[in-house]
Amino acid sequence: MIRINNVHIPLDYSDEIICKKAAKELRIDKNAIKSVSIFRRSVDARKKDNIYFLCSIDVELNINENSVLKKSKNAVKVSPYQYEIKEWKCGASPAIVGMGPAGLFAALILAQSGAKPILIERGRDVDRRHNDVQKFWLTGKLDTSSNVQFGEGGAGTFSDGKLNTGTKDIRQRKVLEEFVKHGAPDEILYNAKPHIGTDNLKITVKNIREEIIALGGTALFETKLTGFNVKDGKITGAVVEKRGKTEVIETDSIILAIGHSARDTFEMLFDKGIPIEAKSFSVGARIEHLREKIDFSQYGKFAGNKNLGAASYKLNTHLPNDRGVYTFCMCPGGKVVNASSEENMLVTNGMSEFARNEINSNSALLVGVSPDDFNSDSPLAGMYFQRELEKKAFELGGGNYNAPVQRVEDFLSNNKSTRIGEVKPSICPDYELSDLNTILPDFVSESMKQGIKDMGRKLNGFDNGDAVLTGIETRSSSPVRILRNNETLESITIKGLYPCGEGAGYAGGIISAAVDGIKCAEEIINKNNKENKSTL
Repeated sequence: MIRINNVHIPLDYSDEIICKKAAKELRIDKNAIKSVSIFRRSVDARKKDNIYFLCSIDVELNINENSVLKKSKNAVKVSPYQYEIKEWKCGASPAIVGMGPAGLFAALILAQSGAKPILIERGRDVDRRHNDVQKFWLTGKLDTSSNVQFGEGGAGTFSDGKLNTGTKDIRQRKVLEEFVKHGAPDEILYNAKPHIGTDNLKITVKNIREEIIALGGTALFETKLTGFNVKDGKITGAVVEKRGKTEVIETDSIILAIGHSARDTFEMLFDKGIPIEAKSFSVGARIEHLREKIDFSQYGKFAGNKNLGAASYKLNTHLPNDRGVYTFCMCPGGKVVNASSEENMLVTNGMSEFARNEINSNSALLVGVSPDDFNSDSPLAGMYFQRELEKKAFELGGGNYNAPVQRVEDFLSNNKSTRIGEVKPSICPDYELSDLNTILPDFVSESMKQGIKDMGRKLNGFDNGDAVLTGIETRSSSPVRILRNNETLESITIKGLYPCGEGAGYAGGIISAAVDGIKCAEEIINKNNKENKSTL
């Protein structure tokens, strides 16, 4: 197969156009092409009067490829990616705690190898979880075990489902292919900024779980890890609680894919002496604009083109105070959602469905914080810092999980908002006009203000006075890192305990978390097969 890079494709392209482009680049007759497909597609919008797709195209030929390769400087020979599944020899079933992307993909790889993994999830299956979340957004009645943070699919299930990542690990292709196999749109395989959408994610994660079970795995819902048994420095069992009853699952491997909001589990691990360190993360608020204005700012006259869809942006600035301010988890054509998981605390996130056709677009506007800001040497200081801010946000919203909101113009001038302008807050169950300056640390609010002004110069309208800030966003990433051996991926103190994914501090997003889950699964398979080789 030949891959041609850096091919300019018009927005309203067809298969015929792609074929002609490939033939021209390779300097061959198009009849010599057996098949052609897009491998990678990104939008080049640097010139608003000439927006196009920049593509890599895969081509199969009816003629000798080697002779053709010499004719194009942009073409290379490639082989289709194929992930190799290693067979599980024998031994106790591994336990995976958490059914977010890290846990699901760890379990999927283990199941495909024949290991019959046991998935442990404190929340509910995705169908019941969806009902619980909708009830919360409608009534303000929070279920602390089944919400935007906890349940099948993890926190990413109620998000935009963005799959773009900074990781270069080839395993990311395995993740994308499995998502498509289990119901995700094919376009995630080639879009440079792929997204599934929360509507598709609910279907996809359920299908992955059903394959795991079909291959001999087990999924235990409403089951919480409360401890683990250790002998001679090695895991011998997972202690879990289900409906008030405690039991031990015998295993020699536990993957801790617990997510960034499993605060009681962080405390349990800390109490048991598992090495944990505080890490940097970010806090701020969601900023919301009219989608049509963001689209026009990014795409000009091409805004509204069905192949472009809703426009995204990614902005950052470094301030004189050495703080970084940046946008994160941008949700084109999406909503701001109430992502609370603890009583009397409020936190927000962003969510888009696959169509990205809501009236607003939003992103997190965040300021970096470090352990130096926590006024404590405790490894859990960042977690307590988050909780303090979330409690203040709950109180500022007046209770019942109504979110505090503020127009950007009022935020910049330190005035409580008394009205809403052209941008209507999308968060449910309701909102309270507020002054976010009263709950944000001064260094955060002042940095956000300067960041908004700087970003307004980079993206026209970002600093629009009617844009809405909704507080508070604190869970951009985990506040802790559970220390592990770089080679074996096990805890540095306990063999068979594998801190994994975003909650453990080793990922940041769906793809990188899933990849980390795969890596942990591979280590368990390799270790098991090595230890059992002599007995087979």
